[in-house]
Amino acid sequence: MSSIGTGYDLAASTFSPDGRIFQVEYAQKAVDNAGTMIAIRGKNGIVVVADKLITSKLYTDNANPRMFNVNDNVGVAVAGNYPDGFSLKNYAYGEAMKWLKDYREPMPVQNIANAVAEYIHIHTLGISRPFGAGAFFVAWNKQAGGRLFLVEPSGLNYEYKAWAVGKHRQAAKAEIEKLKIDELDVQQLVKEAARIIMAVRDENKDKNVQIEMGWVGEHTNGKYEEVPSEVVTAAEEWASAKLDEDDMED
Repeated sequence: MSSIGTGYDLAASTFSPDGRIFQVEYAQKAVDNAGTMIAIRGKNGIVVVADKLITSKLYTDNANPRMFNVNDNVGVAVAGNYPDGFSLKNYAYGEAMKWLKDYREPMPVQNIANAVAEYIHIHTLGISRPFGAGAFFVAWNKQAGGRLFLVEPSGLNYEYKAWAVGKHRQAAKAEIEKLKIDELDVQQLVKEAARIIMAVRDENKDKNVQIEMGWVGEHTNGKYEEVPSEVVTAAEEWASAKLDEDDMED
């Protein structure tokens, strides 16, 4: 009975006999089945890229964005259920504002990620359902370089050099591992990230999608920013040509 969750998936506070929490696993599925999102740390910055589904042509440009500023220096990108991710972004923003008020300095990215991870865990232990969303937190400065964290629906929080979530995460990770990311600058990362997102798409199912990007690094003086649309478009054109070239060689 425990293998399919029957009787043990009614509350996130209930363990199955083999130690599983099915509600948390279901929440993770909401992230795993969502659009692909990758984050890569290079030699002088970090790039985060989301393959966002556009469900209507009547939306305004970049409606329901996946990437936001927590403060000037820290960015967050949310994957999975959008309202859940938006709520996590708002909580992170609130914590950053309280930190700024108390300490008169910006809240460090690791502290923000830890605070959100603890909030997710406490929220899950209560009567509420788990958040069906994960969040990348990124920052860069001259002293520490780039820092990249992923907070998962379970409340787990790890620091990465690069990572991918969403329905094509395994293929995206395989492509990332082929790169010498420590040698790539941010401009190169933008192109390679676009190539990876486009390469792992399912041509039959992934239609009406749009690439959204954010970056932080030496070139932004440590400020997290949305990547300009003309840069994203140029990266997509480069990626398309590169993929066509690779297909011809094969």
